[in-house]
Amino acid sequence: MTIESDPVQLTGPAWGVGLATITMRGEYLDVWFPGGQLGFGGPAQSGQELAAELGVAGPGTFQLGGDQAVRLLGDIANATRHDPLRRVRLCPVAVVIDSVANPPLDAADAYLRLHLLSHRLAQPRTLNMDGIFGQLSNVAWTSHGPCHIEDVDRISLNARMAGRHLTVKSVDKFPRLIDYVIPEGVRIGDGDRVRLGAHLAPGTTVMHEGFVNFNAGTLGASMVEGRISAGVTVGDGSDVGGGASIMGTLSGGGKEVISIGQRCLIGANAGVGISLGDECIVEAGCYITAGAKLTLPDGQIVAARQLSGVNGMLFRRHSVTGTLEALPRMGDWGGLNAALHAK
Repeated sequence: MTIESDPVQLTGPAWGVGLATITMRGEYLDVWFPGGQLGFGGPAQSGQELAAELGVAGPGTFQLGGDQAVRLLGDIANATRHDPLRRVRLCPVAVVIDSVANPPLDAADAYLRLHLLSHRLAQPRTLNMDGIFGQLSNVAWTSHGPCHIEDVDRISLNARMAGRHLTVKSVDKFPRLIDYVIPEGVRIGDGDRVRLGAHLAPGTTVMHEGFVNFNAGTLGASMVEGRISAGVTVGDGSDVGGGASIMGTLSGGGKEVISIGQRCLIGANAGVGISLGDECIVEAGCYITAGAKLTLPDGQIVAARQLSGVNGMLFRRHSVTGTLEALPRMGDWGGLNAALHAK
């Protein structure tokens, strides 16, 4: 029996330099950190030392201008401008986090953590994301970029008067992943279904009905046709079938965070509220919550949470009695299609 341990939380400073969208009210709508312009400090480095290297006052969020912006961002620094249509300004910023073990201090801090995850510099559940919803605003994500929701009517009118059309794609605290980061070696069928802050390992395929939340994702080549909720990780070689769901902690999922091991299959329209070890199968249409009563081969009945993280299990519903069963796995489900998940 193998129980998968939680990822080790990272500590120490992190940094990023990027381009922020700031409203006329001074509210940060988003920050984009391009690849190569973010990372972690050295093992012996403090946030204050990292800030000194970047030439900013200390840990926090700093708006850049002039030579400082050019030195840190190069040509991107020239993007500084006012956008009268969206009633925002674009501004180069530097963000220094004193320790990623502490909660986010502001929206720019939160965006840096989301980028660290999606650039694969950190794995899910290794950064402190406590209170992130309070740091992020509800934003209208539009065809012209992020807008303050109270300005959408005016912006739409201005666009129409200029012979343009404003399309509001969503109203949410989190933007689409692929508007900020394109992970190498990954296929995403519908960009609306993967949030910034998702961690997608090379070889991952997210089909059109698949969904990956922030601070969640895959740790190896995986097929995602169902839902990976916040905090959930899926191991290498695993398949989350069409319509399947892995329970998260944001709404009604309790405090236990779920991990799916390597080479697992969660069948179509199935679901799990416990962790799976390696080489496990959940039968199609079978939902295993932590409190579900499972019958073992010897007739013993146990709560599913007692088998959380155990390797080599088959979870199914008896086709005659309807009883939920947990059995040692036999045979091979076939694994992922190697050609489908190759780069």
